[in-house]
Amino acid sequence: MVLASLAALAGLGLAAVVFEAAMVAHLDDPILQAPTRIYGRPLVLYLGMRPGRATVEEQLERLGYVPSSSRDVGSGEYRLGRRSWIIGQRVFRHHDMLTSGGTATVRLGNDGRITGLEDASGRRQVYVALEPELIGTFLGASYKDHVPVRLSDVPDHLVEAVLSVEDQRFFEHRGLDLVRIAGATLANMRAGRVVQGGSTLTQQLARTLFLSPRRTLIRKAREIAIALALEWRHGKQEILEAYLNEVYLGQDGGIAIHGVGRAAQYYFAKDVSALDLSEAATLAALIRGPNIYSPFRRPQAVRARRDLVLRMMEERGAISDEEALGARDAQLEVRETQRPPRSVRYFLDYVGEQLDAGNRDAFSGGGLAVFTTLDMRLQSAAEGAVREGLKQLEAQYPDLLRLDSPLQAALVAIDPRSGEILTMVGGRDYGSSQFNRAVKARRQPGSAFKPIVSIAALSRRGWDPDDDERPFTLASVLHDERLVVQTPQGPWEPVNYDRRFRGPIALRDALERSLNVPFARLGMAVGPQRIVETARALGIGGPLIAVPSIALGSNEVTPLELTRAYGVLAAGGYRAESRAVLGALDREGNVIARNDLTGEQVYDPAEAYLVTSALRGAVERGTGRGLRTMGYRGDVAAKSGTTNDFRDGWFIGYTPSLAVGVWVGFDDGQSIDLPGARVALPIFTRFLVAALGEYGDSGPYGGAEFTHPPGLEMVEIDPRTGLRAGPGCRGTYELFLRGTAPRQSCSPWFRVIRYLGAGEFRFDDEVARLRRQLLRLLERDGRRRGGGNRFE
Repeated sequence: MVLASLAALAGLGLAAVVFEAAMVAHLDDPILQAPTRIYGRPLVLYLGMRPGRATVEEQLERLGYVPSSSRDVGSGEYRLGRRSWIIGQRVFRHHDMLTSGGTATVRLGNDGRITGLEDASGRRQVYVALEPELIGTFLGASYKDHVPVRLSDVPDHLVEAVLSVEDQRFFEHRGLDLVRIAGATLANMRAGRVVQGGSTLTQQLARTLFLSPRRTLIRKAREIAIALALEWRHGKQEILEAYLNEVYLGQDGGIAIHGVGRAAQYYFAKDVSALDLSEAATLAALIRGPNIYSPFRRPQAVRARRDLVLRMMEERGAISDEEALGARDAQLEVRETQRPPRSVRYFLDYVGEQLDAGNRDAFSGGGLAVFTTLDMRLQSAAEGAVREGLKQLEAQYPDLLRLDSPLQAALVAIDPRSGEILTMVGGRDYGSSQFNRAVKARRQPGSAFKPIVSIAALSRRGWDPDDDERPFTLASVLHDERLVVQTPQGPWEPVNYDRRFRGPIALRDALERSLNVPFARLGMAVGPQRIVETARALGIGGPLIAVPSIALGSNEVTPLELTRAYGVLAAGGYRAESRAVLGALDREGNVIARNDLTGEQVYDPAEAYLVTSALRGAVERGTGRGLRTMGYRGDVAAKSGTTNDFRDGWFIGYTPSLAVGVWVGFDDGQSIDLPGARVALPIFTRFLVAALGEYGDSGPYGGAEFTHPPGLEMVEIDPRTGLRAGPGCRGTYELFLRGTAPRQSCSPWFRVIRYLGAGEFRFDDEVARLRRQLLRLLERDGRRRGGGNRFE
């Protein structure tokens, strides 16, 4: 009775195993299981650019290019000379271009600028684009990284290497190799330990696809049943292709590398079809134990295993003696692993939220390629600036060092002309905190909001030209004296950072010196609602409340929002829509998504430049002058920001081609007890020097300078009164929108002219009548002065 029961249970167990095998033993098309791959911004070399040899060489190395060891430069190789560079481009399909491969020649002038670009045939080119760098993958639930390949794309010597060492009788058995099992059993008994395995490729594939790694007799029975079912249901070519795509070949950090396609890229920076015999034998050697035979950690072990594979191939007649000898003599050259900075994960999370309204599953599989705006060189520089900046702050100010909730920072950089997000660091360490402060942390900007108030005051939007009330100018005199404003919440009394008053002061000086009381008065004169509308026009989309304190940055914004607003000023009033994704291709290389440049001219270039002019002054004379003392000499406009009780420190600035925002603070809002110019400015400067060079003329975003747009005039102004300078009252030159400069002069002669004119003197309609009288008076004084020079 007991034996019958055991037999019945065994029969049921066998039936269950057979049923499971019949149900699960299906091979899906490996191409459909490919992860979505995310690429960064490609390096594009163009005429007149001054990229810098170090920048180009770093990018080539990150892409896996190697210096050419011969006169001819092959695909994936380069040679950088003093006056010319030769790059062996690889074939790559981008969402809006096709890099067809071949050599590209870059010719340089004495100053390092590109003077010529040629393809392999000597034809002149407008630009040369390298392929973009892989910055991440959306792996789906499997968390496996592989690049699916067709069996026809795998070189014969790689197939032979795998079969020689793993399953020499693959094409003879039907999933279970009894001959090999017997031989392995005998060898293991003789050695007294496991020295050989008897599993076929089909059994290994069954384990990889359908079973857990735990070794039990039941799992072995299931493995055999599934292998037999696979052989019954699929052909040998299908099984071999699936095995080559699924075999485990190592780890890239926490991500498992599966398949020869991805392994060829990871270890040799090559397409699998380009592997030579030595490299193919090395991949086959890894199958037994990718970690035991890691080329990075145990090169001698993997070399010995590679030579064993070559000897087995030679014994089988798969290669000749000469081929085996040449492959054994070859150096084991694996690529130096250069993983993207950890901070890239903040950007990848942001991209995932942008794709399909945050539905990342739609892009997690199917072999899609998504092209983004991230510049890996700048991202590395940004991560380094944040890391070193916070480290230095904590060393200088030990009170900032907290283990429970450490000091945090965020840095974001955009191209103001296109809205492309070039860098994004959402915190000091993604591993310890995945909260992306660059896009999700809403904090008060403090004085960093004043440029928004300034353009609200200086702009002529909504101003009636026939109205006697003129818009504010940079020379408008504001009053720096005690101010108390009654609000529903009680009296509000703004104070300056040093709690001093300076009396009458020009708008420009108030902005450069970041004085609160004059700007509070300016905000009330302009109107809180107009300031809200201005912030919206500049791209700030979060909640904003129209209260008097808005002029001093009491409303909360994110670093990305504020940097984007400054970017509108950098782009001459053009608001480009922010972009992180440029486009996407499906697995066949077809364009399935494009995100082209869109935007709107929200302010006149001349209006935007007035604010830029003042922010350039803030760098030279005001709260941003630390930029110069820290070593940045290039053209830049910038502003610091500090909030009440020193909870937040900001520094935002821009060149014509790069807008950068930095925030520093504690997540819980505790005081850092330091202003933005002390905590955020050093991080900003580190990044800017790394991105553009000391003089702002290096790299893809360097060399741009601010220029006066049309519609401005420069007039000499008395800074004490804000009136035109003239005989008897000297002044300084100031920029004005054409037609907005003061009409009255501080000159004592002005009163004489008014008297002679018998009425109110207006330059625009009475100059002709009074010209002779005015010239005589000026000659008598011995000086000739005009109304100023105009910039058209």
